[in-house]
Amino acid sequence: MVYGDLQFFDIIIFAVIAIFIIYRLRSVLGKRTGFQKKTNQQEFTKKEQKTEPEKIPQLKEGEQKFETVYRQVDSFDHKVFLEGAKKAFEIIITSFNKGDKKTLKSLVSKNVYAAFEVAIDSGSNNPNSQFYSLVVDGVEDAKVENDKIVIAVNFISEQILSDNEEDVVKNKDTWVFEKLANSNNPSWTLIST
Repeated sequence: MVYGDLQFFDIIIFAVIAIFIIYRLRSVLGKRTGFQKKTNQQEFTKKEQKTEPEKIPQLKEGEQKFETVYRQVDSFDHKVFLEGAKKAFEIIITSFNKGDKKTLKSLVSKNVYAAFEVAIDSGSNNPNSQFYSLVVDGVEDAKVENDKIVIAVNFISEQILSDNEEDVVKNKDTWVFEKLANSNNPSWTLIST
């Protein structure tokens, strides 16, 4: 008889646990009361589109032109682009000053390479020139056309022309870079200076 009493006691414990769980679920989830309008699928998708956060990150004052690219290219990252553009600027100018045509050829378009080649052959480059500072001074233009991303960047650079730090030349340049919009290759090509 003791065994039968234990089964009855187990049933009471399980019933108390179930009532407690139902009570907690109801306090958390609430209960349905009154008339609740059925949602229309079209209304739901419209609300979803309105509340969906845009993929455009916070842009600085001179970087608003990047919004156009962000709207059309999912994989675009302006910070990665700007860091790469600065590195490319330094590499291209250093290669030009040293007369390194091989490096230039891999980073610039045919037209830009031809202009650099003429300048190197005429002795317009200065092998003793060194970078003193380089700053991105904003984005002139950014667009996607013919499945290519085209971005014009303003640079302000200072170069020491010789070993004398007082002999610093400050330049403002606008360079235009290009890349296929669907390309996974991180490299951009300089198409205009």
